Amino acid sequence: MPQEIEFHFKSPQDSPGYLLGQLTMLWQRKQKKVLDPLDLTQTQFVLLAAVAWLSKKSNAVTQIDIANQSNADRMMVSKVLRTLEEKGFVTRHEHETDTRAKCIRLTPDGEIVLQKALIEIENADLAFFAALNDKLSGFNQNMVQLIDENKA
Repeated sequence: MPQEIEFHFKSPQDSPGYLLGQLTMLWQRKQKKVLDPLDLTQTQFVLLAAVAWLSKKSNAVTQIDIANQSNADRMMVSKVLRTLEEKGFVTRHEHETDTRAKCIRLTPDGEIVLQKALIEIENADLAFFAALNDKLSGFNQNMVQLIDENKA
């Protein structure tokens, strides 16, 4: 006779990890729906946005900067940036002082697709999180706290 498995939580609705996973899958589905027509994945969008954001402060944005900004694996960032370069959305150039690093810049086509994607994603996010109403700010603060405390 199989041993009975014991759960810490009484039901899936009591498990924050389960709920976060369910919410993430639903949110990613919405993101995919608006990004597919732009020929972007959610990861590609995040990295394009990171390049744009970091470029506001520096002309020498590196793959490491992008990985740190997006909390992404460095090897994955490198692979995705190669794909974005193939699509004509970013360029990669030698760093002026660090021969091991590449500087990443958006191309004009990259700027155009990112601007379109930002509008679609922001509208999708507003609709997705609309049910939170005036609780959205607190929800965001909780997420920032969890991100900050779990970076490693």
